[in-house]
Amino acid sequence: MTVNILPKVPTLRRGYRFQFEPAQGCHVLLYPEGMIKLNDSAAEILKRVDGASSVGGIVAELQASFPGAEGIEEDILAFVEVAVERFWIELR
Repeated sequence: MTVNILPKVPTLRRGYRFQFEPAQGCHVLLYPEGMIKLNDSAAEILKRVDGASSVGGIVAELQASFPGAEGIEEDILAFVEVAVERFWIELR
């Protein structure tokens, strides 16, 4: 993705729902055709996808929450890029 996505606001794609699934013991992304099990890092990012926070705001919040995590901005941007490519989220 060559466009600066930091000012963009991510939203879950229509029909997708983020939730904790006790039976799976993890956060998941539900959609009409199935379910995606998420690792802890992906869940921390998607917890902050609220339709109001920008990608940059999410990066700043996670950097503050996990100050010792090196390369966190790159990891978040890589996840957002994959989530957009897989149509899990949209950027406005």
